[in-house]
Amino acid sequence: MRESASALVTGGSSGLGRAIVVALARAGARVAFTYRSNTTGAEALVREVSPPAEVLAIQADVDSDAGAARCISETVARFGCLDVLVNNAGITRDALVLRMQPPDWNAVLNTNLSGAVRCCRHALPHLLASSRGRIINMASIAGVAGSAGQANYSAAKAGLIGLTEVLARELAPRGVTVNAVAPGAIDAGIVAAMPEELRRKLLDVIPMGRMGTAEEVAALVVFLAGREAGYITGQTIAVDGGTTGAGRAIT
Repeated sequence: MRESASALVTGGSSGLGRAIVVALARAGARVAFTYRSNTTGAEALVREVSPPAEVLAIQADVDSDAGAARCISETVARFGCLDVLVNNAGITRDALVLRMQPPDWNAVLNTNLSGAVRCCRHALPHLLASSRGRIINMASIAGVAGSAGQANYSAAKAGLIGLTEVLARELAPRGVTVNAVAPGAIDAGIVAAMPEELRRKLLDVIPMGRMGTAEEVAALVVFLAGREAGYITGQTIAVDGGTTGAGRAIT
């Protein structure tokens, strides 16, 4: 990655987002990240990577247009530009469709999908002005194969994949690449907190027989954000130990 590149990672104070912030910073980028309420985690992350990296924590929520706009404006105000946008912010409100309430459906779609759209719209003037703008949407294999009990989450992630393909076509003539990363069972965040019995069930459907790490996902994000990935766009790349490639789905 080009030194002094400016990146914004939404939802960056814990889990996958945190690993992505660390990896981008160690690759030489200046990184801003957003967080909703995890002030302790955000402050610890800033201390971990700066110095030498330049890191900015922004307390903001992408579930409103004003929040998304502020994420972008504060990043540009601090770094003077924006080269890379990583749409990672997401929530879950799991339930079977029969029991899923409209507020839970709406909340997940609003944050996980509409939040990414808001950030893209506000970031695009800056990404188009960059010598090589990048958008990386954090999808999920739940958006590829579906996940029982997660209709709202799966629909939002599938929407992110569709958004990726549309934006890739719209922005390719301007040199901005747009790709999606679809993690499978990654031993971080919600998965790390699962009961051991459920973790064993997950392992049964992963051909590699293990869960992935947040660092493995972050390494792909860093590659897609770099100059070497300049001819890759409109792709959804699974990091799932062969789960979807083997025609299986985690349920």
